[in-house]
Amino acid sequence: MAKIIGIDLGTANSLICLKNKGIVLRTPTVAAISKSDRQIIALGDRAYRMLGKTPAGIDAIKPLRDGVVANPDVTAKMIRAFFEYTDAISFFSRPSVIICIPYNVTELEKRAVEDAAFEAGARSVALIEEPLAAAIGTGLRVGGARGSMIVDVGGGTTEVAVISLGGIVTSNLIRVAGDELNEAISTYLARRRGIKIGETQAEALKIKIGSAHPLCDNGEMVISGHSLETGLAANMKILSSEVREAMMPTLEQIIQTVKRTLEQTPPELSSDIYDYGIMLTGGSALLRGIDKLFTERTGLKVKVAPRPLDSVCLGILKVIESEGKMGSILQYRGR
Repeated sequence: MAKIIGIDLGTANSLICLKNKGIVLRTPTVAAISKSDRQIIALGDRAYRMLGKTPAGIDAIKPLRDGVVANPDVTAKMIRAFFEYTDAISFFSRPSVIICIPYNVTELEKRAVEDAAFEAGARSVALIEEPLAAAIGTGLRVGGARGSMIVDVGGGTTEVAVISLGGIVTSNLIRVAGDELNEAISTYLARRRGIKIGETQAEALKIKIGSAHPLCDNGEMVISGHSLETGLAANMKILSSEVREAMMPTLEQIIQTVKRTLEQTPPELSSDIYDYGIMLTGGSALLRGIDKLFTERTGLKVKVAPRPLDSVCLGILKVIESEGKMGSILQYRGR
């Protein structure tokens, strides 16, 4: 019998789930490829460790950018590797795939995801909008008339959606999220401290000492980088407050998107959101104090999902295990 695989194909990380097994794989969405024959040399954690360190004949790349497919060939090969990892594909059987997409992406961007899955060997492909999957995965009651707001801050995009009666009432997407926070840290340190660091170092700063609120600052960290003054390698001590200051303009863009979505929400649903608050999910929801910052800036209760990194994939898993009862929220596509 053909397997049904759920894929949360994210800009930063990808997660795979199977019925009755839950989430079976979490991996960075990174591939190392040979420049000569375009074959994949490494995927996931191994490829992530190669970022910024590859020799001339190898590229370590992220095949998704801002939540959509940027490199179709590598994306297809990565999905094929997911199929093989889960033993979902063989000479006699091909899997059905449920895969998430950002809300309101173009038909061309949807087709790129579908084509990658079919190229990888999928028998059929169904798409689910990411905010809806995230809301289901966090336990929000999306089927009722009560309005719920979900803010999904991922690696490449932030999606803010108001959901009622099993559908998205209003939503806004900005291509500003975790990757832009990393970039903001790198830019800040180059401008203010005269040291150039790579993406992995910036992300390490964000994770280890980063915060969104002064009450949640978390000490200091020594980093290694390239001194812009001497041109030599250098170590430097960075404070948590500096990382917060670097990220604040990017966080402000996300907050403004939340406010804009609230303004666009029908009054009947706005009252529900003011009563029940906002659910915050996605990898960047793990940033210390982000709930406190959002509460201060919006005046609403803000709750971080119990498993923010897994919410979308858990939502897809619930759809798979519903035995068709939640099939109406899927967009079935085929060739």
